[in-house]
Amino acid sequence: VQLQASGGGLVQAGGSLRLSCAHSGRAFSPYYGGWFRRTPGKEREFVAAISRSGGSTGYADAVKGRFTISRVNAENTVFLQMNSLKPEDTAVYYCAANPIYNSNSYYSTSSNEYQYWGQGTQVTVSS
Repeated sequence: VQLQASGGGLVQAGGSLRLSCAHSGRAFSPYYGGWFRRTPGKEREFVAAISRSGGSTGYADAVKGRFTISRVNAENTVFLQMNSLKPEDTAVYYCAANPIYNSNSYYSTSSNEYQYWGQGTQVTVSS
């Protein structure tokens, strides 16, 4: 299983970006997915997660109402739409995935519960 994150870049405060995480390897649908981010000197933090069906989602308080996670299983891709970006959103964003076979609604907010990780994509928000 390989994850490829893309879509990062430089944007002004108030702008938008859409991150993509393309999954290759085994069948995509039995995985829940998540996005995490890391800034220098800080621990990696949870941003958003989605269940394998896409019917359940969760967000960190810092991004709730501004970010939207979604997935298209037919395209083996998870997206993170980021609106109303703030300078404090500047970070390297990582996508992650973990297999799950017994629940359509479960996802995790803990990085310890993700087996597969993408390489990260830089998001920089200027003030």
